Amino acid sequence: MKNSHFKKVSIAAAFISVIIFSNCNKVVVAAPDNTDNTNNTANTGANVLLGNEPFKAYLGVNAFEWDFTSEVDHGKVDESRFQVIKSFTGIRHYLDWQRIENKEGLFTYSPSHNGNWDYDQIYQRMKDAGKYVLLDLKGCPDWLLATYPIGKRDAENVPAPYGLDRSAPASYIKQARAGFQLAARYGSNKNVDKSLLLADPSVRWRDDPQNMPKAGLGLITHIENDNERDKWWKGPLAQQSAEEYAANLSAFYDGHKGTLGKGIGVKTADPNMIVVMGGLADANPEFVQKMVQWCKINRGVKANGQIDLCFDVINYHQYANDAFKNNRNATSGMAPELSDLGRVASLFKEFAKSVNGGIPVWVTETGFDVGEHTPQRALKIGNKSTMVTQADWNLRTALLYARTGVSKCIFYMLDDVDVNSWTQYSSSGFINLNFSRRPSADYVLQANKLIGEYHFSSTISKDPLVDVYLLNGKKTYVLTIPDQVGRSKSYDLDLGQSKEAIIYSFAIGKDEMDSKTVTTKNGILQIQVTETPVFVQPK
Repeated sequence: MKNSHFKKVSIAAAFISVIIFSNCNKVVVAAPDNTDNTNNTANTGANVLLGNEPFKAYLGVNAFEWDFTSEVDHGKVDESRFQVIKSFTGIRHYLDWQRIENKEGLFTYSPSHNGNWDYDQIYQRMKDAGKYVLLDLKGCPDWLLATYPIGKRDAENVPAPYGLDRSAPASYIKQARAGFQLAARYGSNKNVDKSLLLADPSVRWRDDPQNMPKAGLGLITHIENDNERDKWWKGPLAQQSAEEYAANLSAFYDGHKGTLGKGIGVKTADPNMIVVMGGLADANPEFVQKMVQWCKINRGVKANGQIDLCFDVINYHQYANDAFKNNRNATSGMAPELSDLGRVASLFKEFAKSVNGGIPVWVTETGFDVGEHTPQRALKIGNKSTMVTQADWNLRTALLYARTGVSKCIFYMLDDVDVNSWTQYSSSGFINLNFSRRPSADYVLQANKLIGEYHFSSTISKDPLVDVYLLNGKKTYVLTIPDQVGRSKSYDLDLGQSKEAIIYSFAIGKDEMDSKTVTTKNGILQIQVTETPVFVQPK
């Protein structure tokens, strides 16, 4: 790729942060079936209905700005690339802080003076296409790293100037100012004090578009604070304790309840913006529990008795592999139902219910490699290639998270770092180098078209797994063998009074599933179920 130097620099924080995950992840061994039919409909301060998300909520993907543009023109969305991105229901956008604040206090977006990207255009196109963007502001800009001694400068350092008290919210005021600027521009509040908008008016050359201060563009509804702040593998300069990260978030959320001054904090700019905590590398709710306790002590309790939290969504990362069988050292990926994904999701859900009546839980990184040597690879099973197994397991991961009541699933990631690498997560892409869809992307596109608006209702069988999805009284059954050995099984699906049914199956290389109409025998459909999900709709 001609633009590889941009990619390698910007991907570093996101990619390195997950390199060691499968080896160091806390593992809880779970039974193959982790069904949780609890439908918690408690509303939170984030105004998110829990447990009632449509299936499309589980079909997002991590992506970067260069995924939208050609190598030669960063300022214009490439239509052929955008067509592929629209296969997904939304993206988690890894946005390097450096991109928008290349020089301290001088913000540029359209175009960015670091990379020449047009974020206004990218976010507008996503909104027009009906796709969400979770904006993940991450990393440290060079001007902040300049406060660190030479030899201690790393883009993944804690986002505060060197030497400050990392337990004090005021230490994170510079990052919280960036949060304010992003929320002011891309959020819903058109009445932001225009004197607080810090758009850099300078131009770099003749005919270079000038950045203009704008507010309330209504393009972004969710913003995430950094990425995997519990990064123990990077050492003390990069790792934050739960209490330190809570202090960081408190500044970023609302300027530590407005005490840090004007123009600081996301909620200060847009009270409607949802703040998502940075995804945890170690999938352990104890970290979040300590953050909640910090909030209770340092932010207090609201008049309604709820803790004044500095985040609206719990967020963690987890990849299914065989680490629990090998002393935490993964050798390959594992079918999601056989891994600990469901058990850990249930732990987070149970904890989340205890916080302020229930808050949403998201998983913003998960997935499988296609590289034949990585310890996170999908397996070749029978006559299935690694890419087809990757597609099976990714779609089954989405089904698992819908089943357990997690509110959103976002896969890592749109494209590969290096398909030939032996390093985990380097070949987790849903697309090929030429931007053509892999089977994983085909599955996402096709599943979204068929049941994207449907909601998970119940699981009526464990082996095969048979999930029931509902939409306006209509049912769709999703059937899967929860295994990884090429097993199949006949199943009698009771469709009540239906004399006919439509069976939908994934079709690699197509935009829609293959389908066939079959007759039932007294309402019973005998169907052969495999490790690739199949969908049945009664007629």
